Amino acid sequence: MSEILIVDDEASICWALSEALKDEGHGVCSAASAEEGLEAARARRFDAVVLDVRLPGLDGLAAMGVFRDQTPGAPIIMITAFGSLETAVRAVAAGAHDYMVKPFELDHAVAVITRALETPAPVPATATVPREPEPTLLGHSPAMQQLYRAIALVAPTEVSVLITGESGTGKELVARAIHRHGPRKNGPFAPVCLSALNPSLVESELFGHVRGAFTGAGGDRKGLLELAAGGTVLLDEIGDVPANLQVKLLRALEQREAAAVGEARPRALDIRVLAATNRPLQELMAAGAFREDLFFRLGVFQIHIPPLRDRRDDIPELAQHFLARFQGTGVHGVLSEAVLQGLQARPWAGNVRELRNTIEHAAIVARGRAIQPADLPPPQPRPNAQASTEARIREQLAAWTLQALSTPHVEPERSLSERFLELTEPPLLRAALEDRGGNRASAAQILGIHRGTLREKLRKYGIE
Repeated sequence: MSEILIVDDEASICWALSEALKDEGHGVCSAASAEEGLEAARARRFDAVVLDVRLPGLDGLAAMGVFRDQTPGAPIIMITAFGSLETAVRAVAAGAHDYMVKPFELDHAVAVITRALETPAPVPATATVPREPEPTLLGHSPAMQQLYRAIALVAPTEVSVLITGESGTGKELVARAIHRHGPRKNGPFAPVCLSALNPSLVESELFGHVRGAFTGAGGDRKGLLELAAGGTVLLDEIGDVPANLQVKLLRALEQREAAAVGEARPRALDIRVLAATNRPLQELMAAGAFREDLFFRLGVFQIHIPPLRDRRDDIPELAQHFLARFQGTGVHGVLSEAVLQGLQARPWAGNVRELRNTIEHAAIVARGRAIQPADLPPPQPRPNAQASTEARIREQLAAWTLQALSTPHVEPERSLSERFLELTEPPLLRAALEDRGGNRASAAQILGIHRGTLREKLRKYGIE
């Protein structure tokens, strides 16, 4: 049994959390202010402190250091209903063990506190956290507050982070926030868009080359990874890294060294690696186009950025931010309630990037007057689900083909065409049979093949 102190000015939060913790066998003491909580901490020993950020009198962030001195070794879990990236980073940097956002599920809160009791309290950062002159990540929706929490927890470490999300959600902004609040913030931040590199020169661009390594290599050249020494590298569009380069990239991440093209001796790599993608890497792995070991090495910690349609409450704040930035620093334009309602109702296929472009378009059309609904450009429609699925299938088949072509001697007894058919035909035949209730004649008809041909194919693939 542990003794836990809860400091929150909401009586309902204190009561509900106290009852849940008592059910787990813990002793609980509640306080409605930081001053009251500190008085309780002077009178008895606590094994953990749950501390609200916004309190009457002394706020939670300001009181954290005093609580840490008053309850040495006890983990402090911050809770707030007004989460922001700066708040999350300040809390973790000041020594908070974890960070919970209201409203939270009681089971989740109990699990967080239980984990905190089982692990050592973190050492607070010695450096102060710089304030951002302008926030790069905006929004106070629950989804964004969870994102801020994830960034705050992983930023002070050196682990690799895999950032996923649809195009336009702000994956590079998240990567920059991790770098800015991390131990390498004084080093360079180097975003590398892998899909924009020449496929035949990707290895040279990343790892460098020595003179004579290939035609046109007239001198030694450092790669992008080596040039970012002491800083952070963002490998954007990681799903597009060529298959023949994935092994070298994996070894570079594991051993922190890699040889330049044409050089036998490896060079040290002093970098933190972040990766980002809007492609489903699990599907690429299933198609054999992306290595599982590389996926798990890059994704030691994974952050998913929600699409804008899943955090519509943030749209007014984002819209005002983009309008002010477009018109000039400190200038806030006028967006009518009708415009804001219209913005919140859009599908936002292009996410935050589309919202930014929409506001800039409207500001140009409005020419200084208040923006009206008629000033907004037409919304971009969400992609057709079937067309999107077919596009992903084509991508995966193309990736599989490139993988197969890069290893032509693996199965010399079978042609590439035979291997392709063995990959694609069985699921097609099974789906047709299932759709027709096992009737082979009907399945052959919808497939457009003779019944005898279907029978031979089923026998070939062992399909009953």
